[in-house]
Amino acid sequence: MYKEVLQSITGIAIYPLISFVIFFLFFVALLVYVLVVNRQHISTMSMLPLLEDGPVAPAKPEPSC
Repeated sequence: MYKEVLQSITGIAIYPLISFVIFFLFFVALLVYVLVVNRQHISTMSMLPLLEDGPVAPAKPEPSC
């Protein structure tokens, strides 16, 4: 049933090609970014969650029963 419906739509064959091109370009761009990015930047960004330089939010008091 679906095969007949999809075959009746003109120009539907282009959509799988477009989605493959988008998928391929995304991963090529990601690969280029990984190869080009500065290693010092990656090291700095990986340490951000562990740094305690900024103000620390006060802990909420626990409700007493």
